[in-house]
Amino acid sequence: MTSTPFIVGITGGSGSGKTLFLRQLMNAFTPGQICLISQDNYYRPREEQPLDENGTCNFDTPLSIDFELYASHIRTLRDGKRVEKLEYTFNNHKVKPEMLVFEPSPVIVVEGLFVFYFAEIAGLLDLKVFIDAPSYLMMKRRIVRDRDERGYDLADVLYRYEKHVMPAYEKYIAPFKSDADIIVPNNLHFERALDMLITYLKGKV
Repeated sequence: MTSTPFIVGITGGSGSGKTLFLRQLMNAFTPGQICLISQDNYYRPREEQPLDENGTCNFDTPLSIDFELYASHIRTLRDGKRVEKLEYTFNNHKVKPEMLVFEPSPVIVVEGLFVFYFAEIAGLLDLKVFIDAPSYLMMKRRIVRDRDERGYDLADVLYRYEKHVMPAYEKYIAPFKSDADIIVPNNLHFERALDMLITYLKGKV
């Protein structure tokens, strides 16, 4: 790459609909045009995760993320070099982690709960997008995801939502909503905002 890539940061609460938004965004481009590097693959090992007052691992805190490595890999992509990182499988022993390869592209999408909170990462972003949704919808989506994709039982999901997810949202995510260049309301749909973002980013390719 001869020019500096355009880096987009996308955040929102857990269950706000980031995954679907990102999937549709990525589908609008060819692999050589855009690269998605997600915070989800930068969780620290389980033995390094912080514990709450009941001894339960709290994955919904900035302390759970190796943000130094994440920021370093974003800078590497920005500098036109490929990045390799072992996939994080959320402690699902049924899933064998793959070696993920991130190729430098004209547009780089940086996604995760705390990408606005980490100053070192926020400083790398050329555009900030916040996916917004009401708390009852975020809770519903979180329950379905954690039950179906991660195998957690309902009591565990509700405990984590009350003790970890919402406190983290209120402390580390919601306060940075005002830093966003684009706020996407995702109560029912986000197609218009998505189309606008796609059109804008295609001008960067």
